[in-house]
Amino acid sequence: MSHTTNQRIVLASRPAAEPTVDNFRLETVPVPELQDGQVLVRHHYLSLDPYMRGRMSESKSYANPQPLGETMIGGTVGEVVATRSPHFAVGDHVVGMGGWQQYAVVDAAQRGLLRKVDTTHVPLSAYLGAVGMPGVTAWYGLTQIIAPKEGETVVVSAASGAVGGAVGQLAKKRGARAVGVAGGADKCRWVVDELGFDACVDYKAHADVRSLSQALKEACPNGIDGYFENVGGMVLDAVMQRANAFSRIAMCGMISGYNGVPIPMSAPQLILINRMKVQGFIVGEHMEHWPAALAELGQAVATGALKYRETVAPDLAAAPEAFLGLLKGKNFGKQLVKLI
Repeated sequence: MSHTTNQRIVLASRPAAEPTVDNFRLETVPVPELQDGQVLVRHHYLSLDPYMRGRMSESKSYANPQPLGETMIGGTVGEVVATRSPHFAVGDHVVGMGGWQQYAVVDAAQRGLLRKVDTTHVPLSAYLGAVGMPGVTAWYGLTQIIAPKEGETVVVSAASGAVGGAVGQLAKKRGARAVGVAGGADKCRWVVDELGFDACVDYKAHADVRSLSQALKEACPNGIDGYFENVGGMVLDAVMQRANAFSRIAMCGMISGYNGVPIPMSAPQLILINRMKVQGFIVGEHMEHWPAALAELGQAVATGALKYRETVAPDLAAAPEAFLGLLKGKNFGKQLVKLI
């Protein structure tokens, strides 16, 4: 079959506050001719992740803004359908950063842009979630920053998401007590019954910090030793009130503030009182840890020890709507887009 036209979604405009579908544009463009050393990848799945919201704005963030009129950035898995590189053969399954498009031409000589993966025991889509960037994010924040000891209590927000779900399971494996915070009874039930967390608190059932803090007290009778932060805002304030001396917070995301709404902390003095370590991190800056993380995660998924859930949008045109839903917590587990 010929691979001559490519559909892609570009960033059409920057959002003023909350992003809308009008910030995106679907285009049909020709697939360029392959040059020496290049491969053509047909994407099977595209990953949608909260960090993409920061890239849409020009404001200062840890990542450069997404250029206007260019293909939206994003992780992809697919297969090589044409190659002019000795390193890749047609049919190879690969993971990369191909963006919101059906095809990508990749310079195979640039190491790290494309990674061959084995789909014998791990489904291709899992390389965008549990055995990909979200899984490694969970692994790094838990093992390198929180570093739980056996018997300690670890809390994670967005517990049913791709990162949060892995955090709790990895914490349990290390002998810690895992407590989730998630939005809605269904998500909380799944986190406990399927993922094996010890407890999960539904933040939607609590109108204020005091109420949420009380629920955390019941779920964490021995206080909180480690907190993996994905949301900020009220959840962070409630966790801080239950934090033990020498507790550690791994700051991964602050989704409650992604549309520019201020998210002040209600009691930052607790950092001092409890001698807390609060550390932000970007997983791409710690590539030396990826092999160890992926080895543990891949093994766990292959043997069924690490469970995960996916929400799959049906095609490329559905990506913007699915992305906006992700920012509002409408997804359940890892949000993907099926492209094939």
